Amino acid sequence: MMSNIKILMTMKLRTIIGVAAVLAMASCGAPSETKLVTVGNPYLPLWEHTPDGEPYIFEDPDNPGEYRVYVYGSHDSMITGYCGRELVVWSASVDNLNEWRYDGEILRVFNDAEGNPLSSEGLSDVLYAPDVTEKIEADGTRMYYLFPNDMEYGRRSLIAKSPRPDGPFEVCNWSKENPAWTEGILEFDPAVFVDDDGRVYGYWGFECSYAAELDPNTMCTLKEGTEIIKDMISSSKSDGIFRFFEASSIRKVEDKYILVYSRVTHDGEFGLPSTNYTLAYAYSDAPLGPWTYGGTIIDGRGRETDEAGNVIASGTVAGNTHGGICKINDQWYVFYHRQTGTDEYARQAMVAPITVEVEKGKGGKVFISEGEYNSEGFSLNGLDPLEAHSAGLACWYTGPKVAVHEYPNNIFFGSYVASGYGTDDKFEAPYDLRNNTNPVVNNTDGSIVGYKYFNFDGTYGRRKLDLVLNLIPEGVDGTITVMADRPWASQGGIEVGRIDLKADMPAAPVDVAIAVPELAKMKGKHAIYLKFSSETKEKSICVLNTIKFK
Repeated sequence: MMSNIKILMTMKLRTIIGVAAVLAMASCGAPSETKLVTVGNPYLPLWEHTPDGEPYIFEDPDNPGEYRVYVYGSHDSMITGYCGRELVVWSASVDNLNEWRYDGEILRVFNDAEGNPLSSEGLSDVLYAPDVTEKIEADGTRMYYLFPNDMEYGRRSLIAKSPRPDGPFEVCNWSKENPAWTEGILEFDPAVFVDDDGRVYGYWGFECSYAAELDPNTMCTLKEGTEIIKDMISSSKSDGIFRFFEASSIRKVEDKYILVYSRVTHDGEFGLPSTNYTLAYAYSDAPLGPWTYGGTIIDGRGRETDEAGNVIASGTVAGNTHGGICKINDQWYVFYHRQTGTDEYARQAMVAPITVEVEKGKGGKVFISEGEYNSEGFSLNGLDPLEAHSAGLACWYTGPKVAVHEYPNNIFFGSYVASGYGTDDKFEAPYDLRNNTNPVVNNTDGSIVGYKYFNFDGTYGRRKLDLVLNLIPEGVDGTITVMADRPWASQGGIEVGRIDLKADMPAAPVDVAIAVPELAKMKGKHAIYLKFSSETKEKSICVLNTIKFK
């Protein structure tokens, strides 16, 4: 997998993505550009696994005066473990967040900056949770510094730099005396911030938060005369509301410093078991604190209520998440990741709109709203129902029993989103987008699959409207009940149709259509839920591939 991907990455394949069918391919002697039609959440290709995403707006180096959103994350390419030995970057114009471009591999650490093997074995690190910062150098030029957390061979605080935000980045802090060692202090999930006055600050930590002012000449060592601040905010193992776990991310908004991080919830907090699947924030008048706890920004579990009014996890019950916030034009977003499949090693990039309000002045408060775990992504007006959407955009997938998390695995008793990779054995070429789908599998009796939201303005008043599901029957008699707004009539849900599947149907992909005239009477955004029922318990009724209306 990796050798072919590396070739494409080196060629700087420019790929613009969505979710559905290929529109065009052009060569003209250059690497082909692939365009797809639709968008959703996750907002990158469904086979791409870039967790820990940090979003930044930088000027496009090829088009001065134009700006792009660049997302820097880990790369879950190891399949049987977290992350990979390479980092990639995706970007989009601030004027079109529905077209994301693959900017290629920006760093791979088999060798040091002089081309020498990093170890006697010539092996590379596994790179975790990078951050990027822009710095104006002494000669007035812009330089972009990349801070991945390298986890093997005793090295920490790997630092690389590039004159371009899309790289490639060159490692710049190897020790010539000992190439298996790097000098620095940013030991886990680093975040680095250059303030308006040019001073540089670093944040890091696992189950204990650290911060320090950095030397702007090295970007990785302490500024002379300063000290590391330990337990900058309280950890999950100590008293206090912060409950810091990992995933430091730092932003300055107006005159306030905002720290986004992964927080461990208490058992019973929000009505659910303890997890580190949430992002929270703290704020301060100064880059190194003191800090005030703000609240939760996103919960990857997709907190919802069942028919009885009990709080449930409508998505994956547990895992980890990491991300940051970014204002694009006039809208704030939180970037984070979700788990797919049955383990924690195939994470997908997610986004949700939020609001950020700042009271300027000393002691002023910061309020950040909690984002909704949804299927829309950047489509703030809702998904277009007339386009085909991967079933993997589901933001609600529950079963007859609550899923169980047994690190690093999730055990599902009902529906879940299957993971997939752009590997040679599955695609004609790595990073081929024509098979860009995640099926929803294990759709047993009592399972519910939901999508928030579709916008039905374009179908309002139609004489005929059908729901079309592409699915694979799995040899079980069963029914799919289609609900609008909520899964249950007792909570205001509206039944709009039913699909009956028979045990003797061929186990092959098939389009199944039903009339849904009630939806043609609705305007605006509405959630759609598919409820699975069968007399055959604990056996999947079908694999769900795509959903659309026509």
